Amino acid sequence: MNESEIDPSSSPAARFSAEVRRSRRARGWSQSELARRMGFSPSLVSYLERGKRPPTKHFAVKADEAFGAAGEFAELYRRYTRAALLEGFAEFAEAEARCRRLRRFELSVVPGLFQTPAYTTALALAAVERGSITRDQADERVAFLANRQQLLEKKSPPVIHTVMDQSCLARPVGGRDVMLAQLDHLEDLARRPHVTIQVAPFSLGEHVPFTMPVVLLTLPDHTVIGYAESQARGHLERSREAVAAWERDYDQLQVESLSKVASLAMIRAVRKGLE
Repeated sequence: MNESEIDPSSSPAARFSAEVRRSRRARGWSQSELARRMGFSPSLVSYLERGKRPPTKHFAVKADEAFGAAGEFAELYRRYTRAALLEGFAEFAEAEARCRRLRRFELSVVPGLFQTPAYTTALALAAVERGSITRDQADERVAFLANRQQLLEKKSPPVIHTVMDQSCLARPVGGRDVMLAQLDHLEDLARRPHVTIQVAPFSLGEHVPFTMPVVLLTLPDHTVIGYAESQARGHLERSREAVAAWERDYDQLQVESLSKVASLAMIRAVRKGLE
């Protein structure tokens, strides 16, 4: 690929590569000179400028030092790693951090706020194996979730109500030991006064109203916004009419799902089966 073929607007990684090349040329440096100043090989600089290698955090730090860029490349790297998140998710996470009430329905896997580090890592590494994200992006995804989970440890945490499809418990993510620890963690969380966990059993069949993960956030000003995900992107829903419809469906789901006690019993039964 020729340097001129890289479109900076095509992706955050391409933007990073193009900015390295632009900054180097503006100073009249060769790739070898830039490599010397950064402590890397000329081939690495060449590969990165041509989009053949993804940027790394270490490269971003060294680029800021070499160009005197005052954090510009660190910011570009942050945008690149955030690309590992679904479109719209970063905005959702900002609203989540401020919410006073959180209601969630989850399919397939344990909700992120409730995941153990090992469970999260297993999901992220599986995405790396599929080629969906890089290892650096996987590390960023794990760190980003750990930061989100601080919401649970606030002095005045939001009221959290989560309905998990039974598939979240049935899917053995990360192997036996990881799943046992995850189920223990769910039981611990269920004991917290501000956390309610219910399970939507397979027997509900077609009566489950949602076909994708859905979140309802009540913000400090009492407005309610919704968030839903598809495979490709996330979407924040602010329409009062649409959100009200989601709330009605969620209320019905709560009624039809297993009670708190029965849900906890199912979690324990799944754990016993793994033992």
